[in-house]
Amino acid sequence: ERAAASKSSTSNQGPAMHIVGVDIGFGFAKVTDGKQVEIFKSVLGDPADIQFRESLIDGASERPPHRHIETEDGAWFVGELAESQSRGRTFTLDQDKLVTSFLRTLTLTALSAVVEDGTPVRLVTGLPISYYRRHKDELVERLQKRHEFAVIDHQGVRTTRSLNIERVRVIPQPFGTMFNLLLNNVGRASDRRLATEKIGIIDVGFKTADYTISNKTRYSERGSQSTDAGVSKAFKGIAAALHEKSGVNVELYRLYDAVSEGSIKIRGRTFDLEKITAHAMQRLATSIATEVNQLWADDWDIDSIVITGGGGAALAPYLSGQLIGQVLEVKAGEDTRLNNVRGYQKYGVHLWQR
Repeated sequence: ERAAASKSSTSNQGPAMHIVGVDIGFGFAKVTDGKQVEIFKSVLGDPADIQFRESLIDGASERPPHRHIETEDGAWFVGELAESQSRGRTFTLDQDKLVTSFLRTLTLTALSAVVEDGTPVRLVTGLPISYYRRHKDELVERLQKRHEFAVIDHQGVRTTRSLNIERVRVIPQPFGTMFNLLLNNVGRASDRRLATEKIGIIDVGFKTADYTISNKTRYSERGSQSTDAGVSKAFKGIAAALHEKSGVNVELYRLYDAVSEGSIKIRGRTFDLEKITAHAMQRLATSIATEVNQLWADDWDIDSIVITGGGGAALAPYLSGQLIGQVLEVKAGEDTRLNNVRGYQKYGVHLWQR
């Protein structure tokens, strides 16, 4: 009887709570539940009627994720699917537009990959420092509710989805990296040193660069600000140089792989990007270092500086030597794009599951 009662009590509790971190950036959308990780470009496109869906040669290449979603805001191809298949594509470098026109679609696309229907969702996300006060309440209002939408797979099969986001917590974006360093997977402090020190965080995103100070895990208003010194500024310089040489306007979001690989092929011709990229990154790093060194001039007692964000790994070699202070080394192979979203999820566990 006790066993039956225990089983009945468990069944009455309903599905387990799902704690996720979501990071909707100008360049990429990221989500994790602590186990699964999804990342895709923050690009939306008109859904094309794909007439031929089979690979021409079996096993020729792995099929990319098919992100096709219908919400009350419209129907979209999302991410790399939009980039490769949509005639009309859109992305934004405007924070107001990101929140009003992109946020919900990108968030539901991300969540649909890691959360099952019927599971209560508690979500932690972040905003750039300069947009935090203006958009925090609006972001919660748009996300904290039940969402009905549909996803369409690569065969064209439509599945109705329902997700209940029962709680949303918004934090200043760079603190995701601090929580990722400080907390373990069960939300407990694993590095007591970071919890007692003064840490400067430089979070280089696609459009913005955020600078903040964590003083024994407390936010410093004096040492925090956002600028438009994201990697898109360097990409604009690279795109301008390519236009001069090729006559083609390369969309900024199509430069990620090219910059990483050091070259790009345009209409059959290969263009070397190493010198162009080094020049653009050096100029951006100098701009960021000048801003940070001035901002933190009175914070001479900072113990260490962390460079993070989607542009962090690329900029670190150019930026580290220009900063005044001890800079923590970016680990080889580390995907700094995921530092904030991993920290959001760990902070959610710290808040709600302990």
